[in-house]
Amino acid sequence: MGRTAAATRVRRSAAGSAGLAKKALSIRPRFSQGADARPRAGQIDHGVRGRTRGGHEGSVHWLATLLKGRPRQRSDLQWQMRKSAPHELWLIIVDASASTRRHQALSQAKGLLAQVFDQAYRSRARLALLTACGTEPRWQRHGLKASRALQPWLDALGAGGGTPLLAALAQANHWLQQRQRRHAQEQQRCLVLTDGRIKEWSALAPLGCPSVLVDIERGPIRLGRAQQLARELQADYQHIDALRIL
Repeated sequence: MGRTAAATRVRRSAAGSAGLAKKALSIRPRFSQGADARPRAGQIDHGVRGRTRGGHEGSVHWLATLLKGRPRQRSDLQWQMRKSAPHELWLIIVDASASTRRHQALSQAKGLLAQVFDQAYRSRARLALLTACGTEPRWQRHGLKASRALQPWLDALGAGGGTPLLAALAQANHWLQQRQRRHAQEQQRCLVLTDGRIKEWSALAPLGCPSVLVDIERGPIRLGRAQQLARELQADYQHIDALRIL
């Protein structure tokens, strides 16, 4: 009976991790519905820039048109649909300081990260990964395509040292600003995992892209500082214990 109950809890936890990972990364920039609205991506159909079709939008796809014979009227023209949607970048900031050892907080966060990495791989998104532990934050990945190679790094991730989370947030903000100048069309999202156990800090600047902060503080006594961090970063707030009821 005990083994059955334990197996049920494991299945629920796995399902919860997938659900929260999906929610955490489902936030997208809001676009206007008027003249400046972002066009929808076309379906690829024998071309590297999208599907061609008859119509009155975009530019004329002359090669596809001429392959069908000499055009005699406007309806004979084939039109090149607009380019596909820009690439996505997922910036992930992981607090792996010593305090995250408590009550298996980091272990549960690693389960969520495994789901996030899998979704990034399936979505062909680029990942930027920054860890906050020890004496200073460290970049693990700089906007490279997600791959299965991240799993060994995740397995080896451990908690220890101080909490350079504020330095990590400042670095991430600066890096995002630079990247936005170089890749203006890129869609960016940010996921922060932290227990919020920082003694004090000055006002924080928002990260400049849709963001989610997942609070991994666990145990009977909680300081609840991650909620304040989320407010200052203008990030949506989630607690990792929500996995139990998803």
